[in-house]
Amino acid sequence: MQNPSSPPTAPGPDERPPAEVTGDDTPTVVVLGGTGCIGRHVCATFARHGYRVVTVARRPAPRVTPHPHRSLDLSTARPAVLRALFADARADAVVNATDMAGATDTTGAADGGEARAAELLDANEGLARRLVDALSGAERAPRLVHIGTIHEYGPGDSGVPLHEDVEPAPVNAYARAKLAGSRTVLDAARSGAVSAVVLRVVNTCGPYPTPAGFAGKLLPTLRAAAAAGEPPTITVGGAMRDWIDVRDIAEAAVLAARRPVSGHAFNIGSGVCVSMRELVGHALTAAGLPDSGVRESTGQLRGLGADWIQADIGRARALLGWSPLVPLEQSLRDMWDAGETSR
Repeated sequence: MQNPSSPPTAPGPDERPPAEVTGDDTPTVVVLGGTGCIGRHVCATFARHGYRVVTVARRPAPRVTPHPHRSLDLSTARPAVLRALFADARADAVVNATDMAGATDTTGAADGGEARAAELLDANEGLARRLVDALSGAERAPRLVHIGTIHEYGPGDSGVPLHEDVEPAPVNAYARAKLAGSRTVLDAARSGAVSAVVLRVVNTCGPYPTPAGFAGKLLPTLRAAAAAGEPPTITVGGAMRDWIDVRDIAEAAVLAARRPVSGHAFNIGSGVCVSMRELVGHALTAAGLPDSGVRESTGQLRGLGADWIQADIGRARALLGWSPLVPLEQSLRDMWDAGETSR
């Protein structure tokens, strides 16, 4: 289902005009986690908008992102190392697209005990703190775009879209760790120490999804069923969720890097809530598979979020000039056509 306020003939992600690039030098973006499920799309979108892209991750992935690469363990990199990296790249923007410590994996993040909670907190808030330290001491201070999650708000109220002014009340280790990272960035930006924004994204779909998320778990199930010529057996809960294509997130990151909006958090979603059964139905249609094997659970299924999640995206529309353009059906078709998860 497409956001009802979007034009019925909105251009696809590769048809949108590039943002205007000013100045004599080609601007540079450094994408932390640039080989991941969101990072690869962030890299491609910045490149299409005229930026020089530098990826940072433990290992290069030239098949994924054919850009200059810096191999670095971001879980331990000191502020001085990060500052030198950004200075060497002459970065105009830094995008933190990491999902440190595999945080979206519900098998360990939601209830992994005190040790797992400490690991997540150090990986997410620790990196954010070191980024702030690196950027606040830099002669050339790039804009930081930090990608957070809608789960930072906690459950919210059923039927009420989540607005950025909602007081966060996360209920699991993953969401608390992500919130700590986002708050570190926002506090530094609001104090004037850095120029930075936070994008709180809803559930993601589109080409090359993370295998830790629902879409990334669904894709191999559909592939196996198609290969066997049998309908897949899929159990869904009664949750209603907001979904956003990864390429729409990437477009939001470009705008957030360029607009004078430091110190703000922005919800990035479709602004539309759909049932898990509807989502699976669109994915089955994309795969050419019947829905005869879909079952609805009467119990509580495991997940990171609340049973009803919908983002209020009015602030992103107003201050970034951003709107989601990729309909859910197209996003799932493109996920099927790509055929692979992000790793």
